[in-house]
Amino acid sequence: MKRVLAGVSTVLLMTTVLAACGGNSNSNSSSASSNASTSSNNTASTSKGDKVTINLWSFTDEIPNMTNKYLETHPDANVEFKTTVIATTDGAYQPALDQALAAGGKDAPDIYAAEAAFVLKYTQGDASTYAANYSDLGLDEQMVKDAGIAQYSVDIGTSTDGELKGLGYQATGGAFIYRRSIAKEVFGTDDPATIKGAIGPGWDKFFDAAAKLKEKGYGIVSGDGDIWHPIENSSEKGWIVDGKLHIDPKREEFLDLSKKLKDNGYHNDTTDWTEAWYADMSGSGSKPIFGFFGPAWLINYTMSDQVKDTNGDWAVTEPPTGFFWGGTWLLANKNVIQDEAKKKAVADFIKWVTLDTSETGLQYYWANGTIKEGEQGTKDSVASSVVMSKSNGEVPLLGGQNMFDVFVPANANASGKNLTQYDETINKLWRDQVREYTSGNKSRDDAIATFKQQVKDQLGIDSE
Repeated sequence: MKRVLAGVSTVLLMTTVLAACGGNSNSNSSSASSNASTSSNNTASTSKGDKVTINLWSFTDEIPNMTNKYLETHPDANVEFKTTVIATTDGAYQPALDQALAAGGKDAPDIYAAEAAFVLKYTQGDASTYAANYSDLGLDEQMVKDAGIAQYSVDIGTSTDGELKGLGYQATGGAFIYRRSIAKEVFGTDDPATIKGAIGPGWDKFFDAAAKLKEKGYGIVSGDGDIWHPIENSSEKGWIVDGKLHIDPKREEFLDLSKKLKDNGYHNDTTDWTEAWYADMSGSGSKPIFGFFGPAWLINYTMSDQVKDTNGDWAVTEPPTGFFWGGTWLLANKNVIQDEAKKKAVADFIKWVTLDTSETGLQYYWANGTIKEGEQGTKDSVASSVVMSKSNGEVPLLGGQNMFDVFVPANANASGKNLTQYDETINKLWRDQVREYTSGNKSRDDAIATFKQQVKDQLGIDSE
């Protein structure tokens, strides 16, 4: 999922420590709590001869902390986890992971994490040959169906030859997160079903709503970045088609929709992940803002720290178009299949994290915020709709609304078939040129031409 990592340098620490028991109660998924590679041994309490050592690699301590709960709930597991955490700061994680996978040997990653920004490289792209097929681990298609895993997450984790290689534990289908008080003033109600119909489906209705909000002195979103993720993930095709840069019509339309927001004063013209964007969450921006687009993690790990006096004045509804934003997938090294004991241990942990729908599975703890016994942690949307259907998604920030009522269909409406392994780079180039256009620094045609040239210069990819 989206990580906010700034001003942190990556340091490799060649030390071995015993991780503290219990871990975090749903550690913050939107910011890495560690910027270093740290090896630690989390060990089951029982002994049955030599333990199976699982080398676990991740870019935050989120998954490594899950190993504590796994060992707590599986006291007979004859396994220990050696974890390596390297932050994505300055792109440090991927080169280190790639090198470790290529080197192989006893220290190679057995389980490794990949986030949405680069997961396709490991499930469908250049590094996909390192990943085991889930079916070879005994994790089959029926298990995925029985757990009600969101299809977009399955699609992203599936290789080009149709083999599932990665699944997540979190679901990041997006919703529209809006201010109740503003909804009542402008639309006469804060009812999610009514607001869903007021802002969509489609961008025409969204901009009709923007005009109504402007009449009352409100912006509909904080900046153009707020509508980018719904536009990006609702496109028919991704950035690369038959090896060449392709600009899907819906993504090209972002130029026009962004300009429409700016020219009509429908937003505060902020950039996401800046102080001005955060200010609009608390209602302290240049004009009050109606809403934001995002998954549950945006509510839990970003807005929760920023809303201040607007806490409880928010609700969620389905967006004008389906989308997702972020997420983390778990993959296994194909070499674990050669060792039956390790294969079983790896498969059992991945199953517990990604497919177990019981009340002692990771996703049930995650959805209900009960990772740490006796402490109410953060509730979050999870990959399994089966788990969410029996979980309590009521959160104070949303005025007690059960967010799962919205995020289950939001996850189902998201698409995972329009991504490429180059999205992180190309998206930034595109958004920069869109802002050049909307700011009046370039013509529409010049912005597109510059974008195409930058993609060619940086990635060696020609345009159609």
